[in-house]
Amino acid sequence: MQDNRENIQFELTDELIEQVQLLIETKNDEELHRLLNDFHYADIAEILDEVNLDEAMYVIKLLDSETTSEVLMELDEDNREKVLRNLSAKEIAEEVGELDTDDAADIISELSAERQREVIHHIEDEDHKAEITELLAYDEDTAGGLMAKELVKVYETWTVAGCLRRIRGQAKDVTRVHSIYVVNKQNKLIGRLSLKDLIVAKSDEKIADIYIKSVDYVTVDEDPEEVAKIMAKYDLEAIPVVDDNMVLLGRITIDDIIDVMIEEADKDYQLAAGITTDVEADDSIWQLTKARLPWLLIGMFGGIGAASIINGFSDAMLQFPALLLFIPLVQATAGNVGVQSSAIVVKGLANDTIDGNIVGRLFKEMLLGVVNGLAIAFVVLIISHFGFHTTYLESLTICVALVTVIVMAALIGTFIPIFLDRRGIDAAVATGPFITTSNDIFGILTYFLVAKFILGF
Repeated sequence: MQDNRENIQFELTDELIEQVQLLIETKNDEELHRLLNDFHYADIAEILDEVNLDEAMYVIKLLDSETTSEVLMELDEDNREKVLRNLSAKEIAEEVGELDTDDAADIISELSAERQREVIHHIEDEDHKAEITELLAYDEDTAGGLMAKELVKVYETWTVAGCLRRIRGQAKDVTRVHSIYVVNKQNKLIGRLSLKDLIVAKSDEKIADIYIKSVDYVTVDEDPEEVAKIMAKYDLEAIPVVDDNMVLLGRITIDDIIDVMIEEADKDYQLAAGITTDVEADDSIWQLTKARLPWLLIGMFGGIGAASIINGFSDAMLQFPALLLFIPLVQATAGNVGVQSSAIVVKGLANDTIDGNIVGRLFKEMLLGVVNGLAIAFVVLIISHFGFHTTYLESLTICVALVTVIVMAALIGTFIPIFLDRRGIDAAVATGPFITTSNDIFGILTYFLVAKFILGF
């Protein structure tokens, strides 16, 4: 839908919230409507996210269906759920009737199965109802779950004059016409049509003579992340969706892909931080605990493992107490190097920029670890010898151990994400607590083994 509102700088302030609440309290509908009419749908949604449910419902009932439908799409998920619970099935049907099919299906999919049937029953436009029902049948984690049915398509047998007439009728239901798709009699996608070529062509020419046979597309069961990669690679604003027989089913637009990229980035960020499920700051303590506790327990057992290793070399630390001073340095360095290496690999895997065999990648990380290790070891050598008055052998031990630990951490941080990715596991889980914990254990073990070899205890 086209937004005809003026583009104004929006800033949500306490004063604005109080103004909206006052207008609601005094039931000054005319002034409230005038105020909200100056804002974009997303700005209105941001305001409603800050007021209580009763006030939000008051505004929802005040707005026209076209505005309300767009505001619903922009609301925070939890707040949208509360609002939908307070709307009747018929009211929801009226709102989704104003939306594109993909957005309408997204809202209806958040309802219970029974409520979905009730809402669909109340949608008056039979074609719109059928298209939404079709979209609801697709898994949300596929291209089918992302696509919209609204698009502009033409048949190769049409003339240019006939094509222009029919396009006008199709375009009125499409928010933005990114592309014109060409299909054959079986509705199979065979190409795309340039608007420029259409305009300059003679009216009696056939579409078959002017369309472009090269067209990017995705299948209906394609993973959304792969769709995002294809659209990013070829700078596409929209991409058609087909079934296994190349029958044109719909299209995915860039706004939906941006949402996918944001969701994936949020998920990867949470995995890297050791949060196993999608949670928000406002979720309950129990939900947050379930999401955070598993990795905290793994970190706890990793710490116990490191403590056990240190305990096993307690006699050595009595003989060489300087070794104890540098345990935190070894653990912190190993963890940081591992996280750095894994983060680069995970990013490369996500962008499809990592290729070649794993041996070559590991060899490169090993050389990088040696260079970084020597640089850090040189600084530590000076500080340990002159600042902590360690002996020559103790300083040498600490430096050799640091170089070894850094190389090992870099190799672990590189290998694990690639290993997980090749087995179909999200590589983002390798960063954060997983790498830090494993490198803590192996780093401490390596540190004392090197010390034992050099100092001979």
